[in-house]
Amino acid sequence: MSLTKEDIQAFGRVAVLMGGCSAEREVSLRSGNAVLDSLLRSGVNAFGLDLGEQALTQLMAEKIDRAFIALHGRGGEDGSIQGALEWLRIPYTGSDVMASALGMDKFKCKQVWQGLDLPTPASSLLNPTSDPDELVAKLGLPLMVKPAHEGSSIGMSKVVSVEQLSAAYKEASRYDTRILAERFVSGPEFTVSIVDGQALPVIGLKTSHDFYDFNAKYQATDTEYLLPCGLTASEEQALQVLALEAYHAVGCESWGRVDIMVDENKQSWLLEVNTSPGMTDHSLVPQAAAHVGISFDQLVLKILATANLKVFCG
Repeated sequence: MSLTKEDIQAFGRVAVLMGGCSAEREVSLRSGNAVLDSLLRSGVNAFGLDLGEQALTQLMAEKIDRAFIALHGRGGEDGSIQGALEWLRIPYTGSDVMASALGMDKFKCKQVWQGLDLPTPASSLLNPTSDPDELVAKLGLPLMVKPAHEGSSIGMSKVVSVEQLSAAYKEASRYDTRILAERFVSGPEFTVSIVDGQALPVIGLKTSHDFYDFNAKYQATDTEYLLPCGLTASEEQALQVLALEAYHAVGCESWGRVDIMVDENKQSWLLEVNTSPGMTDHSLVPQAAAHVGISFDQLVLKILATANLKVFCG
């Protein structure tokens, strides 16, 4: 993406929104600072804004022509900040309120996909009175137990026996009141990044962990990111098509990432959509972009250029 000096100036004063109050705060700060450094290198009049509990007051105190959302998790990726920006008439990157909220709620997102006959593992919401035996009879074993409203695999556990369900529920409950149990898919995991309507090359994920957990994503040094992903050209294209269908079904726009598992029968299963993916040195969207010759700085500008004003009145 080639922008002129005039194009850069036309972005105006850009706020990179980062931090927040979710469990993903530290990852968000890393993403936000990487984005901010990139924008400054490109000559954009950008500044960082670490949003706290008084986020609306912070936004109103600044002159902001455009916002790059680098927030992850609740408060930043669930439609909340998107709604505030719409009230303030500030164009922002990423999906609108509805798509952000659906993407953040894994169970509601899966219901949308199921309604459109898109493949996603069977699941059930848990509560303190859920019968473990009934759950296992319905979904089988192993299971993944996870907070419905968290990202970065926070609070997730793989359950291989009925006896492990209680501990897994307790761990997930540290982060959310809405807990999801999902049939575990055995097989390789893939992720498809989407920027401005274009599906980037599929990345295959290989980890020594039981699953692609928080440590594998942000701390481990042995996690492998396969580019090329190891699939045939037709198989990769099929995953890209499925990811775009899932992305548009939720109403996503601007950019995002769709995570998919493929089982031993080569059946693809949609796991989740990320409407504000990470932009750290371990992050997947920059890796996919680099594979087709898009540098980090070009990627950041390309995403910023998708920011638009989403207002419901006036």
